[in-house]
Amino acid sequence: MTHRKFDASRLVIASHNAGKAREITELLAPYGVDVISAAKLELPEPEETATTFIGNAELKARAAAERSGLPALADDSGLVVHALDDAPGIYSARWAGPTKDFSIAMKRVQHELEARNAADLHAHFVAALSLCWPDGHCETFEGRVNGALTWPPRGEKGFGYDPMFVPDGYDITFGEMEPAAKHAISHRADAFRKLTTACFAG
Repeated sequence: MTHRKFDASRLVIASHNAGKAREITELLAPYGVDVISAAKLELPEPEETATTFIGNAELKARAAAERSGLPALADDSGLVVHALDDAPGIYSARWAGPTKDFSIAMKRVQHELEARNAADLHAHFVAALSLCWPDGHCETFEGRVNGALTWPPRGEKGFGYDPMFVPDGYDITFGEMEPAAKHAISHRADAFRKLTTACFAG
């Protein structure tokens, strides 16, 4: 399969989430791309109406590319908790409420697990990254990292659900992990490696 190569000098990160925009900017640093966020461009946030991570990533990237006239990269990611029938999934951000307070979201996860007397704390993060051009063409890739949940949350280095997620093979949460270490193993890094191999390398 032939992928479109990214050959522009500027890229919009189609996110109003400061933590997510920062993480994607750090991942893009080696490629010498001038990055600007949708928030700084004051682009509106489109309603996420798709039913999959990939669908929502493409929706956000396509909207930002059309409005800015620049290639745009969007992420749609979330926490999938096996004992909660894969919730919150694509609704991970909505569980944080209108103020996007993820301490509320993490408490909800814990309360719902307790309500079910769930012994299975396995979970995984999924990230879909979509790179779209103003002409509507998109290249989209999905990544995943497996782990388990812990309570109470630990660490302040990550964002979102990071403080309650311990990746497989580690005894610290993403919230306790240094950014470089997280970037090496995270769901977003997994998707990003696929994206850069297809669209940035060679």
